Amino acid sequence: MAKYHFVTYWQFEAPLEQVWRIIKKMDAWPEWWPYVKEVELLQSGDEDDLGAIRRITWSTALPYSLTFDSELVAQEKYKRMEGRAFGELEGQGIWTFKQESGKTLVQYDWIVKTTKWWMNILAPIARPLFAWNHDKVMAAGFQGLAGQLRQQMNQEG
Repeated sequence: MAKYHFVTYWQFEAPLEQVWRIIKKMDAWPEWWPYVKEVELLQSGDEDDLGAIRRITWSTALPYSLTFDSELVAQEKYKRMEGRAFGELEGQGIWTFKQESGKTLVQYDWIVKTTKWWMNILAPIARPLFAWNHDKVMAAGFQGLAGQLRQQMNQEG
């Protein structure tokens, strides 16, 4: 299995609590994140959604898609969320949030191993392409979330 650690930084001029709520509501990701094709709840979690497992299907900037399950395994409200991925990718995703100078800063660490045979075979030469692809998917997520925040602010008024 090929291992990857991608780090993404997002910055929004919006309240931290609002950014947290949108990211935490994974079931709504397909509404604003263009590469998220489907989110299916497989197992409910507790009142904070801990233990919930969702199957997420992603398209990508390259001509392939990925489907994997994600379980919310830890969270510290408005500071950190951690998910465990398993299926076509295995590993963890960690969202970290902080507010600084009126802006919300978000860091996403995606530490995964690929399980698809062709991705593992191509990893030595395709690693830069997979990194580029990840960056494209995350950039689209940033744009989608920024649009979602603008829409909510306009509705509030």
